Amino acid sequence: SRHASLSEEEENLAVLRHVMNELLETERVYVEELLCVLQGYASEMDNPGMSHLIPPSLNNKKEVLFGNMPEIYHFHKTFLRELEQYTDCPELVGRCFLQRMTDLQIYEKYCHNKPRSESLWRQCSDCAFFHECQKKLEHKLGLDSYLLKPVQRITKYQLLLKEMLKYSRGREGADDLQEALTSIVGILKAVNDSMHLIAITGYEGNLSELGKLLMQGSFSVWTEHKKGHAKVKDLARFKPMQRHIFLHEKALLFCKKREENGEGYEKAPSYSFKQSLSMSAVGITENAKGDNKKFEIWCNSREEVYIVQAPTADMKTTWVNEIRKVLTTQLEAC
Repeated sequence: SRHASLSEEEENLAVLRHVMNELLETERVYVEELLCVLQGYASEMDNPGMSHLIPPSLNNKKEVLFGNMPEIYHFHKTFLRELEQYTDCPELVGRCFLQRMTDLQIYEKYCHNKPRSESLWRQCSDCAFFHECQKKLEHKLGLDSYLLKPVQRITKYQLLLKEMLKYSRGREGADDLQEALTSIVGILKAVNDSMHLIAITGYEGNLSELGKLLMQGSFSVWTEHKKGHAKVKDLARFKPMQRHIFLHEKALLFCKKREENGEGYEKAPSYSFKQSLSMSAVGITENAKGDNKKFEIWCNSREEVYIVQAPTADMKTTWVNEIRKVLTTQLEAC
């Protein structure tokens, strides 16, 4: 039995080394790809010899297109060296992530800018400048694929840390791995939320002015307006609208989810903007119509009331708490 547990121990260590190896290999590739994009595209935007290929809509828009990718690159150059120090003690690598968790928040900034970057890319993706850069780099994939790399990297960390944790149970470093994984999941949530924001069309303002995106999800919504025709109110009572709601620090956005295009799991959702409510004008009633999945959002002294039904009671509670938090913060700021 002792012999069996020893060989299981050895097997676990072998798997940990294997995962560590994958972490390091993919980190090296990632650092190279970031450098490639910064040299082969971003720097070329300042190259006088390429300026004739740059369309007016792209002029002085380097920061919009690449966000804080230079910052991400410089961080990972150092992070790679730090990770390499754990080659022989892979189970302790959680510590390395924890020491750098504050720095990893740069990904939230990157993803916060992603909607602006994406919409600029859509306007200019066919221009000669990008074609020329891609040809010089001999890349099979266009720049847009590389702009997604940071988002994919955070996802990869989650998978690798999960795998390591599985084979580190009871070992020194397991608690650090668990804590690192939880923090990465938090960053991923922020990343995922902002990826949905990219898909909103029809919103006239600037989404980044609405403050941080705190939550997003799909609900059934009934509306009641005190003004106007009683008939509208009666109709509205029975048939709910399906709405995807985005909760920001400064506003609630109601959107309609459109049919998805694309293949397989690559299907990207897209949303048509319907209306926004300023958080400074919003009130909330925790329970509505005796249903533990419903709550009310209202404004203008209840002249407009939105009865919102979540898919589950838990989700309702989470949303109500988060909205309360925003309203409390506002009160404290007054």
